[in-house]
Amino acid sequence: MKKLSREQLLIRKYIKEIIEIIIGCLFMAGGTSLFLLPNQLSSGGFAGIATIIYYLFSLPLGTTMLILNIPLIILTIIRVGKETAIKGIFGTIVLSVFIDILERFKPLTEDRLLACIYGGILIGLGTAIVLKANASTGGTDLLTYIIRYYKPHYRASNLIVVIDIAIVLLNVIFFKEIEVGLYSAIAIYLSGKMIDIVFEGIYFTKTMFIVSNKYKEIAQEIGQKLDRGSTAIYAKGMYTREKKMMLWCVASRGEVAKIKQIAQEVDPKSFIVISSAREAWGKGFK
Repeated sequence: MKKLSREQLLIRKYIKEIIEIIIGCLFMAGGTSLFLLPNQLSSGGFAGIATIIYYLFSLPLGTTMLILNIPLIILTIIRVGKETAIKGIFGTIVLSVFIDILERFKPLTEDRLLACIYGGILIGLGTAIVLKANASTGGTDLLTYIIRYYKPHYRASNLIVVIDIAIVLLNVIFFKEIEVGLYSAIAIYLSGKMIDIVFEGIYFTKTMFIVSNKYKEIAQEIGQKLDRGSTAIYAKGMYTREKKMMLWCVASRGEVAKIKQIAQEVDPKSFIVISSAREAWGKGFK
């Protein structure tokens, strides 16, 4: 098989990123036009401001978002960098076009609770796909880039939360309904959780610490019955001053109960501590 040149690899990378941006924008547009917008809800960012303008002047949401983003895009080109700006421009235009197209379709639900749940999930999924392509769709993302250019010590996540809260409050004031803010908050939360899931995965694992004089037998049983490895760590009880060996084992959620059972059967006096691990990479895991 012929090895690809550096230029060919770059072209392939850019094509892959373009496809990801398009797919991500489609999800975001679906969540906005088919769920949130028809129910007067907001996911924060410029979409929240555009929602107010939409109901005030009947202007297309996507077009309004594009117009609002123009000053930020110009500032981004000047201050942040052309590559970031180019992807931001592309993502912003694609999202705006998709929103205006899907806006013509009948909303999938008029129940605000269902709208905020599914709208938030779709927007979060789409946003994560766009971010994984090292791009953005304008709005809060670009505003954050610019603010952090001047104030680099500010955390991006904090800035996004503050901006989104301010915009959702504007929606509450405009529509004069506290429920708009409450449901919008659910949508924003679910959107954030979906971004975390896409970036960090759903393969939650557990770490187990087992203190026992029969650590060798427990480790052997875990290895034989579950094909799961463990590590012995030297430990010292600060109360008894007694030196012991402690087993450290990383396991899936489904294996936790089995490991507990093994440890207690081998040594009923074993001391077990279980904690959550966000991810595990390596043999036996991802």
